[in-house]
Amino acid sequence: MINFTVGPVQSSENVRKIGSENVPYFRTPEFSEIMLENEKLMKEFTYAPDDARVVFITGSGTASMEATIMNTLTPDDKVIVINGGSFGQRFVELCEIHDIPHTELKMEFGKGVTKEQLTQFEGKGYTGLVVNIHETSTGVRYDLDMLGEFCKKNNLFFIVDAISSFLADPINFTNNSIDVMITGSQKALACPPGISVIVMSSAAVARVEGNNVKSMYFDLKSALKNGERGQTPFTPAVGTLLQIHQRLIDIKADGGVEAEQKKIAALAADFRARISDLPLDICSDSWSNAVTPLKVRNCSAYDIFTTLKDNYNIWICPNGGNLKDSVFRVGHIGALTTNDNKVLSDALHKLADEGILK
Repeated sequence: MINFTVGPVQSSENVRKIGSENVPYFRTPEFSEIMLENEKLMKEFTYAPDDARVVFITGSGTASMEATIMNTLTPDDKVIVINGGSFGQRFVELCEIHDIPHTELKMEFGKGVTKEQLTQFEGKGYTGLVVNIHETSTGVRYDLDMLGEFCKKNNLFFIVDAISSFLADPINFTNNSIDVMITGSQKALACPPGISVIVMSSAAVARVEGNNVKSMYFDLKSALKNGERGQTPFTPAVGTLLQIHQRLIDIKADGGVEAEQKKIAALAADFRARISDLPLDICSDSWSNAVTPLKVRNCSAYDIFTTLKDNYNIWICPNGGNLKDSVFRVGHIGALTTNDNKVLSDALHKLADEGILK
């Protein structure tokens, strides 16, 4: 099987090796040292300042999305939520659940946010902006530089879900005026699912410390306190955290975050060039290196997914809902190569020759 989905993705041999070992006991100085290095490298790879903090949550990306909304926002806030797909909608629902006053900026399919759309919110009492910077369901990547500048100019608390964009696209915590960045273990970190990561500015930490969260598991005050000694308040997914550590130190050894981004960008460009003659359209006006969203013209996107899975042992990423039959996605994260791109491209060309892809 070759896995071109956007998570879980293929892992390196070093990461897989750790997954085959027994999980060690974790209330030890040795594990604490690993966790403190995980925090240090996450701050380095996001260009976060020295006083930033990193929390590792045992839970999917949605767990950290909810923990962030619960801990850093209150009913006294008034936030803009960019909703361009399934994951933007998830933030809308989280704000509703936790009684956070919000205005939804509903995006047209495949379209990015414009300065004109943001201007309408100036001077109207907003305190924050929440965005899934790469809306994985549609493939759109919003302009992080523009959003960061808008937040800085208007003194907005800036929450960025970069679950599928971290390591694939440039993200600079400091230059982009980010207060919270969220990512997950199963995307470009290329580890098994089960851990999500929250990087917080000092302003975000202050909000956490001043907020009274009625939750045991998702109270980030406890996570921050335990993190000072390289521990977590509850039993974490120890094996996955060890795999994340291996992945981070491998990235560091291979040239750091910029080298990783260039590698993923090159894989994406190679694949897009290989399929440029096929009856497929990239269906967004701004996209991430992490994934290519492809719109079919005269066939079912879901049928392409099932045919590749069943007949070619290749996994691409299907869509659900009203995009099920019109859009599929091809990921470029994880342990993939240009030869893997060739295998998928050859299969797609064969489907076109057979009249299945048309």
